[in-house]
Amino acid sequence: MTDRQREILFAIIEEYAELATPVGSVTLAKLFDVSSATIRAEMVKLEEMGLIKQPHTSAGRVPTDAGYRLYVNQLQEKMENKSAAEKEEPEMPKDRTTKALATRIQAQTRADYAIRSAVDSLVDLTGNLGLATVGDQLYISGFGNLFSQPEFSQANQVQAVAKLLDNIKPWLREVSPNEAINVYIGTENPIGKTSNVSLIVSRFRSPFSDRSYIGVLGPTRQSYRRVMSLVRNAGIMLEDILL
Repeated sequence: MTDRQREILFAIIEEYAELATPVGSVTLAKLFDVSSATIRAEMVKLEEMGLIKQPHTSAGRVPTDAGYRLYVNQLQEKMENKSAAEKEEPEMPKDRTTKALATRIQAQTRADYAIRSAVDSLVDLTGNLGLATVGDQLYISGFGNLFSQPEFSQANQVQAVAKLLDNIKPWLREVSPNEAINVYIGTENPIGKTSNVSLIVSRFRSPFSDRSYIGVLGPTRQSYRRVMSLVRNAGIMLEDILL
């Protein structure tokens, strides 16, 4: 893959996350200051690689799970390349969303309240469903957010998501994700493979367990850069406050 092909793929992912409509060559031609024909030729190559696809009702393209995985891997690599000091300490709030997250978590004096508040904050800030382990319980919030997304307009899609949620607690216990940030995209989910969702989860230590988890569940079409950062910061902040 060439650098330009990678840049076009990432632009498609980011534009699709924002607009929720397939991304066409005209839009990308403006972004890259090249002809639409040049963009279309590169899109064909990306499609041949299995990284984007063309919905039958549109001339635009949308990312595949494989395309998202390439994009997310780059984001995770950047996170892992941070210094040890940056990993151990929460990032100083740099924008309103991160500051709001920190403020709501720090306002709580009980561990269970702090974790629930962090989940509720992620729901508000990401527009996704939020979840966390609180002792032996699983706290979930934001069903309305999730099912209001255009991806879940069909009953079978809702059922697939429900099946995933029904099994998420034993799955977390069995798999025990141990990376700073863990992302399971679409068909990568062991349950509900057809649900068109991504699970973004961070592990943190709490008074309840050394393997507590907080994260969000949303459509594969989302702003991974922003959501992954918020979920990771939530885990870091909770561990810093609760221990």
